[in-house]
Amino acid sequence: MGFLKSLLNMVGGEKCPVCGTPGAQKSGDQVRCLNPLCQNFIGASSQPPSAPPQPKQTQQSTQPQQPSGSFSHSFGKPVTGTIAIQYKNFQGQNKTFSADAGSLRRKGRHVVARVAPSGKPIALSVDRIQNMNEIDPLLPPWDRSRVPRPNKKERQVIGYHTKHGTTSPLFEKIKAKYSDK
Repeated sequence: MGFLKSLLNMVGGEKCPVCGTPGAQKSGDQVRCLNPLCQNFIGASSQPPSAPPQPKQTQQSTQPQQPSGSFSHSFGKPVTGTIAIQYKNFQGQNKTFSADAGSLRRKGRHVVARVAPSGKPIALSVDRIQNMNEIDPLLPPWDRSRVPRPNKKERQVIGYHTKHGTTSPLFEKIKAKYSDK
């Protein structure tokens, strides 16, 4: 760790005053952090800190529209902020992770989340998460506990129509079956 710290000091990095991540850049009274979960993250604004503000221009989206009620996580209110995940590891130690709520997703019997201060994704076993009742509503609707999941054929139909932006009677039937009511 000493070698990395010396490299960061040579580059001129400082510790972020908000999250403590080394390598923050300071220009004037603004601090830009390398941690994607920090409020001072470099990518938090669309412009570099030294650039003068430019007037906003209205642009139309060039992305293809998805069919209504599609199975992407972007519908409804976007999940933002951080959440504290209380976890009991395999040694029986209680750990608390600060995770980005928008990065939560389910992978088998695990919940994957980006955690602070590194911003790296980690997988946490659902059985060992102590506050799963707080995390469950933040997961995408199809990843929540006790929610019926599409079988292999249904996933194939969902994937096809989502990718191609099309619909069919079978897709509509599957969509109605798994809609978030």
